[in-house]
Amino acid sequence: MNDNAMLPHSLDLDLLRTFVGIVDSGGFTRAGQRLHRTQSTISQQIKRLEDQIGQPLLLRQGRQVQVTEAGETLLGYARRLLALDDEARATLVRREVGEIIRLGVSEDFASRHLPRVLTAFSRANPQVRLDIRADLSVKLRADFDLGELDVALFKGEQPMDSAVGVWPEPVFWTASAHESLPPLHPLPLALFPQGCLFRRQVVDRLDQSRRPWRLAYVSPSLAGIQAAVASGMALAPLGQTGLHPDLRVLEAAEMGLPDLSPVWFSLVVRPGGASRHHLAADIARVVGALDLPVAAQ
Repeated sequence: MNDNAMLPHSLDLDLLRTFVGIVDSGGFTRAGQRLHRTQSTISQQIKRLEDQIGQPLLLRQGRQVQVTEAGETLLGYARRLLALDDEARATLVRREVGEIIRLGVSEDFASRHLPRVLTAFSRANPQVRLDIRADLSVKLRADFDLGELDVALFKGEQPMDSAVGVWPEPVFWTASAHESLPPLHPLPLALFPQGCLFRRQVVDRLDQSRRPWRLAYVSPSLAGIQAAVASGMALAPLGQTGLHPDLRVLEAAEMGLPDLSPVWFSLVVRPGGASRHHLAADIARVVGALDLPVAAQ
């Protein structure tokens, strides 16, 4: 008869844990103490495991035990199976107990200021997992309204009435701090894609003033917009949070450019656990440290 026919369809992890406990502790008695089981229970479990395997796994020598050749082979597999079992249990328990907060922030805030928020929050709330999105404000606002975000910081032409915090942010015309201005007729622009609040405002005001313009660069990334402006290939409208040492602010009147209106940061929180409000408080502290004026409540 093929010896493999005697093997069980699957190995009992509880029996394997007893087997490894005996080997690691050096005996049945100490294993029982370690596993909080009687010595008779330990002996019965090893007998069941040996019956399943079809070979002896341990040899008793007084109070000591010796691992057989088959036991030595099984021991390596048992340790790996138990380690995977422990890892799976720990992961599933963390997912069951831990809270998940879906956070959305505007791309310009995320690129420079979000790390400070994450450092403070993660230290105080290690059990909370954050699912973070950085996107255009118009998309974040829509996703929050649909219930797909728990906490969000986005910009709008007006502050959101239900926000827990609002801050006006100045918007500036920016150019390279080190390169010459590009030819300005038509005005070369570096802009975010359609839907961007700054893009809509700039295009509307240039069209109203009948100032010719062209798209020199389009990117969903703030870093891409900053690089295009810093290279001297285009101008861009940026909020205060998007300013960079390689950029300079232009005086709109001197350049014959239309004035740009401030936009509003709105910090919103969906009703839920206290951790959401802790995260919002950390965001508010960082925004407040950016020297943005705080709106009257």
